[in-house]
Amino acid sequence: MEEIEAVNLGNSETVKETRITIHLSPSEKEEYIRFLKEYEDIFAWSYDDMTWLSTFIVAPKLPTKPMCPPVKQKLRKFKPDMSLKIKEEITKQIKAKVLRVVEYPTWLANIVSVPKKVGKVKVCVNY
Repeated sequence: MEEIEAVNLGNSETVKETRITIHLSPSEKEEYIRFLKEYEDIFAWSYDDMTWLSTFIVAPKLPTKPMCPPVKQKLRKFKPDMSLKIKEEITKQIKAKVLRVVEYPTWLANIVSVPKKVGKVKVCVNY
């Protein structure tokens, strides 16, 4: 049983979907949605909304030992539908400059995809 419901704070053209609990009375729900709409500009609805995010702060650093050689993982294959969702998510992150393309042929880790309940995919990139 779902304990949440989807609410669109935008319009039919610009979807700004969030989820709220189903345990609110109708008046509380209306007041809560009004409050969220009033402050909708503080939420990041897409990667493009996070232009203020400095890659200097969030860029990972790997302290590695020079005497330990890097290990290349065996390439993992994904189902075709999952592969398309992963590609879409990675493309969004590259366009928003959250990720950048690098090539380390000897130091490689597979992408980890986590399917979400709403049909989307959360992508975890390991370095």
